[in-house]
Amino acid sequence: MKIWVDADACPKVIKEILFRAAQRRQLELILVANAPLAVPRYPYIRSVVVPKGFDVADQRIAEWAEPGDLVITADIPLAAAVVEQGVPALNPRGQRYTADNIRQQLSMRNFMQELRSAGVETGGPAAFHPRDQQAFANELEKLLQPVPRREPAR
Repeated sequence: MKIWVDADACPKVIKEILFRAAQRRQLELILVANAPLAVPRYPYIRSVVVPKGFDVADQRIAEWAEPGDLVITADIPLAAAVVEQGVPALNPRGQRYTADNIRQQLSMRNFMQELRSAGVETGGPAAFHPRDQQAFANELEKLLQPVPRREPAR
């Protein structure tokens, strides 16, 4: 299992949860961004820098992710693309994107985008809250349950 992270807008606290989970289970964690990122020095944690451009990181993640992997993203079109490929996706607030809910999420996102394009003030997402962090950690743990924990090398 590889965990792919759409890292450009991923909150630091979520990255830290992912670093700990990858270290504990020795899972490959790949943060994809259009700028260099600092990551812990473990052989299974790395960052990949992609060229700047509209949705370049998203496109790469969609190309590279395979069934059995996990994608962390707040980008609903990316989540839709990977879920369609059989790859589960989780947003930083702990909401799992599934084949059952992704179409509704995508429709709502597109509707809100149309409203904004028409000049309607829709506001932005709610502020990231500690309960979002906890919801993410809980859902990540559920998704990683089949993966055995490993003791860190000493």
